[in-house]
Amino acid sequence: MCPRAHPDNPAAAPASTPAAIVTEERAKLDFSKDMSYGDYLHLDAVLGAQHPLSPAHDEMLFIVQHQTSELWMKLLLHELHAATAHVARDDLAPAFKMLARASRIFEQLLNAWDVLATMTPPEYSAMRSFLANSSGFQSFQYRCIEFSLGNKNAAMLGPHRHHPERFEMVKAAFEAPSLYDEALRLLARRGFAIPASHLQRDWTQPYEANETVKEAWLEVYRQPERHWDLYQLGEELTDIEDAFRLWRFRHVSTVQRVIGFKTGTGGTSGVGYLRKMLDVVLFPEIWQLRTEL
Repeated sequence: MCPRAHPDNPAAAPASTPAAIVTEERAKLDFSKDMSYGDYLHLDAVLGAQHPLSPAHDEMLFIVQHQTSELWMKLLLHELHAATAHVARDDLAPAFKMLARASRIFEQLLNAWDVLATMTPPEYSAMRSFLANSSGFQSFQYRCIEFSLGNKNAAMLGPHRHHPERFEMVKAAFEAPSLYDEALRLLARRGFAIPASHLQRDWTQPYEANETVKEAWLEVYRQPERHWDLYQLGEELTDIEDAFRLWRFRHVSTVQRVIGFKTGTGGTSGVGYLRKMLDVVLFPEIWQLRTEL
């Protein structure tokens, strides 16, 4: 017989079965007339979006890794666009939260390469021909991220012209002031001597470092207690670029591990092209000033 439960000896009470626990918790079990978890997240569409083209077992890994990365990039753009708008309105407190979240999203994107790196060269070769010319090089969301962070390149509009809706998204990011452009306009509104060439310019052109801009940031960093929110903005931007660099470096490393120095499916030189992209600096003055502090 089971021992009788006693208030001084709770261990003597009979353990509830999983089914009994569900009943005791009054969990809702009938969703014939109500929205369920799967309905809210549209999981039928999300989980039904994986369509391997090859017989290779490892193609599912390749698809899921890139699809989940695109979902994280969608959230990243959501945060970057909102943060940029808040900076433009001198509303820095919510911008800081959004930028901090953006840095954490880059960490998720970084960690995704660890999973893809479990694919060996023979496993990738078994499915590579089925990719044809499709490549992450053509990711319109990645291009929007780069443009939103200031790495403008008109040639990168090309891969998206065949899809009008995506092209308009990329073009809008290309033509808009970047996060860093808005940060410099904020510095100017706060009384710092930012040259007109960096306040009203052709936003489609790549950003060029400027000595006067560096001096403005130096003043912020030399007196952080006086310019605390701008100092914090500078560090949030540093975090963003640091995380972005790590993500790009891990991309290069993973590609070299899986395909070596083969030409990329998108037509680039593969690892060689990716290594050139590592030299891009998004917020140059914020990195330069560290030498002079």
